[in-house]
Amino acid sequence: MTTPDDPRPETPTATPDSATPGSAEAGADTGADSGAEAAAPRRRGRPKGATSTARRTRLIELTLTVSGSADGEWQADLKRGTDWIARALPVTATAVVRAAAELHADLAAPIEEVVSAARTEREARVAALEAELEQARKALAEFA
Repeated sequence: MTTPDDPRPETPTATPDSATPGSAEAGADTGADSGAEAAAPRRRGRPKGATSTARRTRLIELTLTVSGSADGEWQADLKRGTDWIARALPVTATAVVRAAAELHADLAAPIEEVVSAARTEREARVAALEAELEQARKALAEFA
């Protein structure tokens, strides 16, 4: 019996009075069947002569990692399972964009944005260097 302070529920116990009529007969029937099953040992594996018509598909796992730096240098790594096939292969940004476009449009858009931003930064840097070079040429011309 539980008290209001006791959180444990009361578990009913089985009594012989609660057994259903005929359950003794049912128990006798199951005992005879289990003896027959014990006499015939179960065999493991596929039955002899049974061939499967299902085709097994072989899963090939390849991991291609393409990474780029702020300098605009890109490299690719290829791995099969736990074995490295190729590491740190230099690739161009154009090749990365083309490969992404070939794979899927959802991959191409974000990669194109990153490469375009890097290209814009490079163009700005080239313009600044050209301006600096022009100033250096003018300074050199003054010495002559």
